[in-house]
Amino acid sequence: MEVAANCSLRVKRPLLDPRFEGYKLSLEPLPCYQLELDAAVAEVKLRDDQYTLEHMHAFGMYNYLHCDSWYQDSVYYIDTLGRIMNLTVMLDTALGKPREVFRLPTDLTACDNRLCASIHFTSSTWVTLSDGTGRLYVIGTGERGNSASEKWEIMFNEELGDPFIIIHSISLLNAEEHSIATLLLRIEKEELDMKGSGFYVSLEWVTISKKNKDKKKYEIIKRDILRGKSVPHYAAIEPDGNGLMIVSYKSFTFVQAGQDLEENMDEDMSEKIKEPLYYWQQTEDDLTVTIRLPEDSTKEDIQVQFLPDHINIVLKDHQFLEGKLYSSIDHESSTWIIKESNSLEISLIKKSEGLTWPELVVGDKQGELIRDSAQCAAIAERLMHLTSEELNPNPDKEKPPCNAQELEECDIFFEESSSLCRFDGNTLKTTHVVNLGSNQYLFSVIVDPKEMPCFCLRHDVDALLWQPHSSKQDDMWEHIATFNALGYVQASKRDKKFFACAPNYSYAALCECLRRVFIYRQPAPMSTVLYNRKEGRQRKKRRMKIILVEAEGLAAV
Repeated sequence: MEVAANCSLRVKRPLLDPRFEGYKLSLEPLPCYQLELDAAVAEVKLRDDQYTLEHMHAFGMYNYLHCDSWYQDSVYYIDTLGRIMNLTVMLDTALGKPREVFRLPTDLTACDNRLCASIHFTSSTWVTLSDGTGRLYVIGTGERGNSASEKWEIMFNEELGDPFIIIHSISLLNAEEHSIATLLLRIEKEELDMKGSGFYVSLEWVTISKKNKDKKKYEIIKRDILRGKSVPHYAAIEPDGNGLMIVSYKSFTFVQAGQDLEENMDEDMSEKIKEPLYYWQQTEDDLTVTIRLPEDSTKEDIQVQFLPDHINIVLKDHQFLEGKLYSSIDHESSTWIIKESNSLEISLIKKSEGLTWPELVVGDKQGELIRDSAQCAAIAERLMHLTSEELNPNPDKEKPPCNAQELEECDIFFEESSSLCRFDGNTLKTTHVVNLGSNQYLFSVIVDPKEMPCFCLRHDVDALLWQPHSSKQDDMWEHIATFNALGYVQASKRDKKFFACAPNYSYAALCECLRRVFIYRQPAPMSTVLYNRKEGRQRKKRRMKIILVEAEGLAAV
């Protein structure tokens, strides 16, 4: 059985700025444009049965403006008439008038349980579209940046079950065939699940293909489903279609087509409640291993071999336990006996007295360590200096306890740490795992549309941007940019709704639920005049590390 590799993210020290001083408020004007629409954006409110936090994360915090990463001046939205409207955004001019590029062939308002319509720009000439009712469209658009060659035409159109939103898609082209791989997200109810809300998150990986030599239509050639208990922060298919990366609090696993959720849960529960293969306990001098024997076992059925750093146990000609011990033992003094309770008791004498073993056999998880009350009391005494019953403990003590009053709200993270997992597209197994720990997920952004989306994590007080590279098996995630102290600052923005950065890393933007946007610029010379807010006096110009622009009257979109 293959085991996923435990990896870590390697920070590039030259991209960090230890001398960063802080943010300053700039008085530089920020251009704002308004535009009247002849039809409102097709916003879908959460229903009464969509009450969980996962529903809010997936559908309640949805951004109805879609930026085309292949043509960065283009922004799209879907209105209540079912039209896909295109806006050209030029920062030095006003907004252009929206133009219709496509109209959905179905009436969206006719479906009561629909979700928000979603769109993803698969390539410079392809788009995947969901109308929110459970129907997937694959559309050939031509060169979208060229109005003369742009023509949106449906190439694939099929009902795929319950309503979903599209979170990612890629285009794969070779000499023999053209394929579109897309990732669909659903939140589904399992009535037989009595734990929690009964909802689970489903990610469906759908591959649609057409042979170039055939004149047949596009058709689905592969459908794989992953299930989990939390909406992923980040999920993307690798550019070559050979894998999938997910950042989430709860782990995801592939399920076989048609496999019932109850069966999947039963398998998970059976693994969790499986009785340990053996029990072991230790003192400062020795270890005792207890194994329950099969019925009618005799001395001749048992073979135990002791080596200085290795143990091998065979029961009735079957390998029971074999591997490298955590530390060396005195193999000549180690013994084993059969107890009256039909159990095998093995005594191992430690070579290094006083050394506490965290595991018996290196890498083996089949046993269970039993601690006695004396050991627990000794551990508690060693950790006593880290706790205190005093409200304000004395900091001048030799070993001052941790003072929770020194922590701020933005220093506190969720109890559950998230993880970054890479799944192989062929075996459907996890190949790489990164435990993110306290590295809080912040946002994702497309820097290069030909690559996977980048994701931004909090590292200490900074926000670090990471670019996945699926082709580099030994170093899959590259640290490409740093936003100084942004991880700390964003934690104080309790009303934040959207978070992003420019593809060239020149600034980051944080949008609140209300009509306010914060823009954090990267280090640049200061060209505007600074004023002392209290005294109203002009101050000398100086170089700013980062400029904070606070703008009122902007829609958080």
